[in-house]
Amino acid sequence: MAGPSPAVAATRLAVREALASLARGAAPGAAPGAAPGVAPGVAPDSGPVLVACSGGPDSLALAAATAHETRAGAVVVDHGLQDGSAEVATAAAARCRSFGMEPVEVVRVQVVADGSGPEAAARTARYVALDDAARRHRAVAVLLGHTLDDQAEQVLLGLARGSGARSLAAMAEVRGAYRRPFLALARSTVRASLVDLGLVGHEDPSNADPATARARVRHRLLPALEAELGPGVAAALARSAALLREDADALDLAAGDLLATVGPGPYEASVLARHPAAVRRRVLRQALVLAGCPAGSLGRAHVLAVDALLTHWRGQGPVSLPGGVRATRASGMLVLVPRHPNDPT
Repeated sequence: MAGPSPAVAATRLAVREALASLARGAAPGAAPGAAPGVAPGVAPDSGPVLVACSGGPDSLALAAATAHETRAGAVVVDHGLQDGSAEVATAAAARCRSFGMEPVEVVRVQVVADGSGPEAAARTARYVALDDAARRHRAVAVLLGHTLDDQAEQVLLGLARGSGARSLAAMAEVRGAYRRPFLALARSTVRASLVDLGLVGHEDPSNADPATARARVRHRLLPALEAELGPGVAAALARSAALLREDADALDLAAGDLLATVGPGPYEASVLARHPAAVRRRVLRQALVLAGCPAGSLGRAHVLAVDALLTHWRGQGPVSLPGGVRATRASGMLVLVPRHPNDPT
């Protein structure tokens, strides 16, 4: 009997390796009495692995591969942003059930405009829904279908925004309960696995809409780079993201250690000033968040203004920051003053 196609085998192996880092438990062949259908690394008495499945080709391929490897459920998030989205979500849930997945649920979310743009607002609503589903089902992991090509697109979008190392590091393979098994697989491989299984995913029309930056990167910029620089650009960008993530993780750790040494504030300006800017500014950002600045509203300009109180001190006045926090320098100390509860917002 013929085995799975190379593409199908690649997706299943990627899922198997992603699950291997979970808490060790009984698995087929691992010990007498192991529970059938439980992947290595997943305890048989634990909650399920959940797959975030939109019904699109990548997430549908992920659901099929995961259902083959382990006991799993699925969460289909319906953003309600397009005509027929409810029908697409229902069809995706039915397909997941046909794989033997349980539990499978459709969650309708409301996307609230928050000034970050429609794509970011939808992403926020989606992760809130996935977090809630993971808690309710006591999931051991939530799997996401992002591919190597998605990673490359994210890096290019970050470069266009003038982002730092943390943003250019793009998506992590593991972040808390979330895992991205396909992050090292090309989109073409993932979609070939779907064809080989005789499955068809729903193509989100927004993925081809030239009005969105991501669609232009996907259909114009990356193909142009491949044409001019040769094949392998997406893989190279993904490698750059991985290297930047290692650097950013190390710098964040160094900043956390330094903050633990010098904190809590007030902070001696001369002590902070003698550290490299990459570490010092991370310390400042962490300290500002602890003081009450909303992380999402804290930009580089804010951090640089506070950093100037350390490195370019000329008697300048306090720096007003998001969340009503003020930073000032007095007697050689950097003082962060949280917003008073009675202050106007």
